[in-house]
Amino acid sequence: MESVRRWRTDWRYPTTLLCIYGFFSTVKPLEPFLILYLTGPDKNLTTEQVNNQIFPVWTYSYLSVLVPVFLLTDWLRYKPVVVFQCVTLFITTAMLLWLKSVPAMQAMQFCYGVVTASEVAYFSYIYSVVDLKRYRKATSYSRSVQLLGYTVGSVLGQLLVSFELLSFNNILMLTLVLTAVALLVSCLLPMPRQSMFFHRRRTGQKIATGGTKRHVYGTGDATEHTNRAKVSLEKMRDEKVEKEETEDEATPGLDEKGPKAEDLEESVGCSQVLLQLWRDFLQCYSSRQLLYWSVWWAMATCGYNQTTNYVQVLWEHVQPSQNFSIYNGGVEAVSNLLGAATAYGIGFTDVRWDQWGELALGGFSGLGAAALFLMTFTGNIWVCYSGYVIFKCLYMLLITIAMYQIAADLSMERYALVFGANNFGALALQTIITSVVVDSGGLGLGIIPQFTIYASYFSLIAVVFSLRGLFTIWRVQRSNKSHESAPPVKQEPPDSEEHRF
Repeated sequence: MESVRRWRTDWRYPTTLLCIYGFFSTVKPLEPFLILYLTGPDKNLTTEQVNNQIFPVWTYSYLSVLVPVFLLTDWLRYKPVVVFQCVTLFITTAMLLWLKSVPAMQAMQFCYGVVTASEVAYFSYIYSVVDLKRYRKATSYSRSVQLLGYTVGSVLGQLLVSFELLSFNNILMLTLVLTAVALLVSCLLPMPRQSMFFHRRRTGQKIATGGTKRHVYGTGDATEHTNRAKVSLEKMRDEKVEKEETEDEATPGLDEKGPKAEDLEESVGCSQVLLQLWRDFLQCYSSRQLLYWSVWWAMATCGYNQTTNYVQVLWEHVQPSQNFSIYNGGVEAVSNLLGAATAYGIGFTDVRWDQWGELALGGFSGLGAAALFLMTFTGNIWVCYSGYVIFKCLYMLLITIAMYQIAADLSMERYALVFGANNFGALALQTIITSVVVDSGGLGLGIIPQFTIYASYFSLIAVVFSLRGLFTIWRVQRSNKSHESAPPVKQEPPDSEEHRF
């Protein structure tokens, strides 16, 4: 019993349960073949109905519930929203299996929008039950197992469809069983004692931090000290360093026998939380560097979501499934694995992304636009598949760089705020594009004009950020030359009491 009790209080217990939940909730064998299922004899819907009437509902639903779910997740301390997400996913799958009409499928898409918005609980839960020093491991495990679930689902779906082992309805029944397993596991998750905003932990004893601030630019270029655009980032970095040093000493993990006697839970009112979020929002986005990376994040994520949402319609247009054995599941599996490998490999590159990052955003976005144009105007399904894999890998590469650049300068609370704000911006743009271009109430364009617009959209991103990147490089080089030509500054000796930075 003692060993069991120790296991339940160890950080690996909630991490393992969350990973099991993440795996079973993301194994969706039918997802790569959703268009084929909806337009086939089981549902008997037209491609225009699916493209212009059903799929746009997901975007509207996701946008409308994102902010309320974000706040509710923190207020309820994550676990109830994780359980709610799984229940809603079960309902979504059941509606897809047993209902048929266009309004029913629109309701199904609304529920799936709620499921997607609730993912914030999955990614935030682990930070409330794991020590700060184990964030990286826990995050790596939870994200990797989700990718594994998507990949296994795509491969399983491809095998079941290609070899005709199960009908589409039976595949959905299998998905319901997997979702039920995920629901059971979610109920076993331990309830967190704290959250990032509404239920914070405060300590009864003040922890000393050494009396002086630690400067994070000790080995950097001299121009970094004089760049006014980075002043707020420097301040946020210093705050993050001090906070992490404090929390490393003050915050107990689950491997201890519970909270310290002097640790108390501090509940914060909704108005206080909203006011603090607004202040943090203004301070975070006062940094031009963070602002530019966030603008790319929102714009590129918008285009990526539109592409992945409607790419099956494009594949069906290029090569109708009645005349061809489709390999949508295999393509999704390959793109997920290669995208993960690309994102993983970027961690081993030694590049000054603060200087070259914006040019990389522009250049690789241009390659993504070229891949989209190739997908749009080719008549070969294999070329279309290849273009999709290239596009997805490029996005995974760039979004990883953007996340790293932003996360390196922020505390966990502010990163969650920036993450949510950027995704909200992406959804707002996506809603505009969907309502104007896709929705039958707007232009209701066909799939080829749609993808032409998406490719042109990424071309615009490429031009803007390439020009911005070239300007950044020119400015840095000019600053370096002026610094080299300037006479050396006589340094004063440090005071006897403390060092100056």
